[in-house]
Parts: sequence; C-alpha cells; structure tokens
Amino acid sequence: MSLSSHDGRRDSKISVASVRYPSSVGRGAITPISLEEGPAEEVDLSKFGVAFGGDLYNSNTPENRRLLWKQDIRIVPLSAFISLLCYLDRSNIGNARIMNTEMGDDLETELKITDEQYVISLMLFLIAYALFEVPSNYYLKLMTPSKWIAFLMMSWGAITTGTGGVKNFPGLMITRFLLGVFEAGLFPGLVYYLTFWYRSDERSLRVAIIMASSTLAGAFGGAIAYGIAFMNQAQELTGWRWLFILEGIPSCLSAIAVWFWLPDYPETADWLTCDEAHLAVQRLAYNGSKGSSASMTWAEARATLMDWRLYVHYLIYFTMSVSFSSLSLFTPSIVNGLGYSSLQAQLMTIPPWAVSYVFTILIAFISDRYNARALNSAGCMFLGAIGFLVSAILPPERYLARYGCFILACSGSFACIAPLLGWLSGNLHSTSAAGLAIALNVSFGAPGQIVGVWIYRKEEQAGGYPTGHWVNVAMLVLGAIASLVLRAWYKAENAKIRKEEGRNDRPLWKL
Repeated sequence: MSLSSHDGRRDSKISVASVRYPSSVGRGAITPISLEEGPAEEVDLSKFGVAFGGDLYNSNTPENRRLLWKQDIRIVPLSAFISLLCYLDRSNIGNARIMNTEMGDDLETELKITDEQYVISLMLFLIAYALFEVPSNYYLKLMTPSKWIAFLMMSWGAITTGTGGVKNFPGLMITRFLLGVFEAGLFPGLVYYLTFWYRSDERSLRVAIIMASSTLAGAFGGAIAYGIAFMNQAQELTGWRWLFILEGIPSCLSAIAVWFWLPDYPETADWLTCDEAHLAVQRLAYNGSKGSSASMTWAEARATLMDWRLYVHYLIYFTMSVSFSSLSLFTPSIVNGLGYSSLQAQLMTIPPWAVSYVFTILIAFISDRYNARALNSAGCMFLGAIGFLVSAILPPERYLARYGCFILACSGSFACIAPLLGWLSGNLHSTSAAGLAIALNVSFGAPGQIVGVWIYRKEEQAGGYPTGHWVNVAMLVLGAIASLVLRAWYKAENAKIRKEEGRNDRPLWKL
C-alpha cells in the first residue's frame, strides 16, 4: 500500500510507503494518534494533516529526545568549531591592522597601503562572498556536505596561511578575494545542512550555537592576537604575518577530520540504528530537507526567485549585515579608539564578544521555545540600535560609557541573526527552495557588509566614529520595522489558513 500527500509548495510529492513500526520508535514518536485506532501495520500520515506543528510530531517522546541528543553531539559541536575557524580566518585582518602599530610593524605600515586600500581589500572579500554563495550550496548538495565543507576548509586555511607571505597591496587583494570565494559557502551551507537533520522549530537554537561561534572567534581572536603580538620579528617575521600563518594551519588540519567525521544525511548515517534512521527521516517528512531529493529544476528555481515575501527576508538580512560586517572587521579599531594601546585593545575586544555569545544563545532558545523569531529579532535590532545611538551621542572622551554601549550594540546586532535565519528556513517548504533561498539571503547580505566596511573611517577615530554608529542605527531600525511588518503579514495569512481548514493543506507560517 502506498500513501502520499502533495503540497504545491514542496519540491516533490512526499510518499509514506508501507510505514511499519517494528518497535516503539514509530508509535511513540511519530503517530501518537494512531494508538487510538488500535494496532496498525500501516499508518496514513496524510489524513492527519500536513501543516507545520500539525504533522503529529511529538518532540517530548523518549525516542525523539534520544535521537536529537545523539544528532546534536555529532553535528553541532563540530559545525560550531568549523564556523569558529572560518570567522577566525576572516576577521583576523582587523587584529593585524592594529598589531604593533606603535613600532610601525602593523599590516598597513609594512605593506605601505592607505586606509582606502585596506577597505578595498575587505570589499573584495565581500564581493567574492556574494558571488559564490549560491553556487556553493548547489555543490554542497551535489558532492555531499562532508566532502564539500572539507574542501572549503582546506582551501581557506591554505589561503589564510599564504596571506602571511604577501608583500604588497595586489597580493593582499588576491588573497582576500580568494578567501571570500572559499568562505562564501560555509555559513549558508551550514544553515542549509541543518535542514537535513532538524525541523524548523529546532533550528534557531542550533544555528545560534553555530553562529555564536563567530562571537567566540572574536573573543579568541583578540586573545590569540595579544599573544602573537609578542612574536613580532621572530624569525624576522612581523607579528601580523605570524597571526595569519598560525591561524590558517588549524583549518587545513581540521578539514581532514571533517571529511571523515561530519555526517551527510540521516539516510546515510551508519552511526544511527535502523530505528533511529527511520525516525530521523520520518520526523522530517513534512518539515525538513531530504538528502534523497532530486537536484533543483528551473521551475523550482523560478518559483523561489518570484516569491516576493522572500525579498523582505533578504532586505532584513541586508540591514542587519551592515552592523555585522562593521563589528566583525572593525572591533579592534573601534576599541583602539577608546583610549587603549594596540596591545590593550586586543584584550579589550574579548568582553563584547563574550557577552554577545551568551546573549545570542539565550535569544535563540527563547525564539524556538515560543515560536517568536520575528519579535526577538526585532527586539535585538532595536537593542543594538540603542547601543549605537548612545555611542554616537556621547562625547568622544566618555570612554567607559561608550565601551558599555559598544557591548550593548554587539549583543543586539549578533543575537538577531539566528532567529532571522531560523524564521526564513522555517518558512521554506521544499529542499530546493531552502538551498536556493538561504544562499540568496546571505548573498543579499553581502552588499550590506560592503556598506559596513566603509562607514568606520580612520580619520573619525578621535571623534568616536559617528558616521559608522549613525549608519548602523538607521539600518537596524529599518530591519526591525521590516521584521514586524512581515510578521504581521504572516499572522494575517495564518488566520486565513485556519478559516479555510479542511479545504486546503497549506502549512501555517512560522512567526
């Protein structure tokens, strides 16, 4: 007996053929309602509805809790570690810029580049990042996640190490562009990868843990840069060169472990028992991507590209990306402008990133727990805007107050990201749409990141960087308002869907 249900929003017909439950896994975890009808060899899941939250999945059964824990142990720490290495190799140029400036051994002085040339090198990274995100997600599905991500890691690690040997501005431009090419696929790839393992209401927290590793990278990066600064002129190499060399090597070595250890899909995971593998696939039947899905067709791509609501998501991500970029690349410079020496500034970058890490995970947990991704994202963006606003208004000599506001700005700016990505992926109802839309979302953020690299000008350091702060205020407020407007539309659409219950199988939108 073959049973199937079809939703036009999905990439293909989802078949539930001969669903048998030889153990307690299926009965307790997937179809608790079936117990009311007595024992059954086959259960027609489609007759119970398709809507997210209404597909009979119960996360509180012992089987599901054990499976989730087993998946988490294998996937989340490794993904977070990969992300941490990625952001270390991406953002260390900010530490290199101010390292040993008092001795004239910083990156800009040794390479004889101007402030504008430094920013151009950052912009080239972001241009490459925007261009290669979408094709990278395609190859992730084509080549399997473990192999593609390992290839990316080996590539960006080698390029980071090679940056330690550049001699001039053209060399810096080439290495930054190539770094953008290979790092482009990681973050949208990891978000897409999680849709093969987790349901929409499980992703925000896990995306947050992975994304928060970027804040840990900021904290670790400051501590590592502080230590490496003392290696200045060791083996006749300046400290910033040692920074790139030593931070690129771990990515290359870790790529080997990722190739063998990162699991691809539940369908191919040999570390799951038969019952666990069956449950892992079935729990995602209506609420996740499938490793066995066919490659995306042009019709599916066109439908995703023509969906207007996705462009509101992209706009929101664009506004958030301005502050994300400026903070990722200019935190050492901003802190250096608060009256600290270059060496002290490396250490003082740690508290803002550490606080942001805790706050990011807390907000993501609340967002998933209460299905309130839009509200939490908007609230965090308003919080970040307040931090930047007060920093812009305060007199430049109010160093301590401005430092406190900077911590607030970092916390709000980073904490909004995971709920935004969970909100988007939760409202994508097919494997192909998820891969394309998630990559497009991050690609649309690249122009925002380009804006972010231009707004903190070196000549404004004495005045407290007012231009950068005010631009971030405007972008975050715009993003918060757009989030609330889109949430209101989703809420209105859900009301219509509930009124038409029984006449269609449209899934409810996540809020």
